[in-house]
Amino acid sequence: MNANFKNEIQTFGRSLLLPIAVLAPVGMVMGICSALGQNYMIEKLPFLGNAIFKDLLSSLGLISSVVFQNIPLLFAMGVAYGMSKKEKGIAVFASVVAYLTLLISMHVHLKLAGQLAKGDLSLVGQGMVLGIQTLKIEALGGIIAGLLAAKVTDKYYRLQLPLAFAFFSGKKSVAILSIAFTIPVGLLIPFIWDLFTAGMNSLSTVLMAPNIGAGIYMTLNRLLIPFGLHHVLSSTVRFTAAGGTYLIDGQTYVGILPAMNKILFELGPNHPAWKEYMPTLTSYLASSQMLTTLFRVPAIGLAMYHMAYVKNRKFAKGMILTVVLTAVLGNVTEPLEFSFLFIAPKLFIVYAILCGLLTIPLQILDVSVGYIRGTIFDFGIFGLMYEHTQWLNLVILGIVNFVVFYFVFRFAIRKFDIKTPGRESDMGDSTLLNNKEYDKVAALVVEGLGGKSNIKRVENCVSRLRIDLADQKKLDMAILKEAGSLGTFIPSSNHIHVVFGPHVEFVRNAVDDAMAKQER
Repeated sequence: MNANFKNEIQTFGRSLLLPIAVLAPVGMVMGICSALGQNYMIEKLPFLGNAIFKDLLSSLGLISSVVFQNIPLLFAMGVAYGMSKKEKGIAVFASVVAYLTLLISMHVHLKLAGQLAKGDLSLVGQGMVLGIQTLKIEALGGIIAGLLAAKVTDKYYRLQLPLAFAFFSGKKSVAILSIAFTIPVGLLIPFIWDLFTAGMNSLSTVLMAPNIGAGIYMTLNRLLIPFGLHHVLSSTVRFTAAGGTYLIDGQTYVGILPAMNKILFELGPNHPAWKEYMPTLTSYLASSQMLTTLFRVPAIGLAMYHMAYVKNRKFAKGMILTVVLTAVLGNVTEPLEFSFLFIAPKLFIVYAILCGLLTIPLQILDVSVGYIRGTIFDFGIFGLMYEHTQWLNLVILGIVNFVVFYFVFRFAIRKFDIKTPGRESDMGDSTLLNNKEYDKVAALVVEGLGGKSNIKRVENCVSRLRIDLADQKKLDMAILKEAGSLGTFIPSSNHIHVVFGPHVEFVRNAVDDAMAKQER
């Protein structure tokens, strides 16, 4: 695969995180409001039936729902921000213009073709979006608009026009040109939409196969982590027909997340759709993630601690505890996964396969816990506060996962002498990170990357810096390790990922500051 194309795909996957990051906490608020408003909760806690509490909960739920009603718009802005290399603010503005243009262009196509539906629009894949009757392409429409806006911004933000039109030059031209480029795309989409849907449906026969589909998905998801492409896979299943099509109360929902939003936040556990769909939906979202964050990661961490050399256990304990808590409390598993991915890639493959195999029982056990994230807080809200979640089955399966992963990793670490934390002769030092001395960390990072002149671009995702270099040979891995890095990965020539876990955004900001100072 071409290195530039691979980097673009990785950047695209990372850009999808911004809207997802908004959905997660808002979803928790909606989950609490929905759970506390259920009749069974009011029976247990009568004060919840008080008019003031009911108004408060319904108001919070209504305010939160505006986010879910505009998911495509969030994706348009998030993708434009993430994909644009220059003038990100202009790109975000242009993405909104492009999205509106896309909606009306598809409407025009349907109108001219005499295909505007009447009555139940969902039966033919149409709907009202921001007051426009158009094709319901959901988040994909936002993604298309965001990509268009980002490309137009990077190419034309310095456009020079003849003097008579100079007012429209430069940044002002971006939104106008976004309209021009989006119109033909919007007119074309209805022609190819059926073909696209057919392709996604074909993919769904594998990814959504009863029981084993969730296992296949989870294995692929883990295997794509080193390349930063797991977000692309996740979004494909969440927002396209690859994640299935669901008929709920006469309305068609495409993809896992729209269906779950309807059932979890509106219909509730006593609706027939809960029993019919939730075990499937959650096995691709939070319940499978909870198996990893709450059971597999702690098991691997304990195995690493027990296999650490006695003299190093004090250091190993602090580091391992940090990455385990990052998963349990923050839903970020990459710091732990990267701690053995680079030194034992075959073990990582075994880990991915085991994750898939031990996800399969979720649907069989009717587990219906969770939303997007897999933290202990999500387990409490979406598992314990809702009825019919079968949360006890999740715990039992989680214990099985814990035992399997603990003994597999303990055996592998000892048998193959894998240099996991605490077994290295040259231990890294995370003191600077733990003390939040990010300026000193940044100085080491810049030095380890070969100096400011060798750094072309620095970005970050959830757990790692992503850096484009002028000359990869100038890298000094020892200095990066001294900065507290949990690992480094070079997915393509002159492009490097440096893992800092939950500290990464603060490190990125400090690196930007350090490089800016050197320019003065």
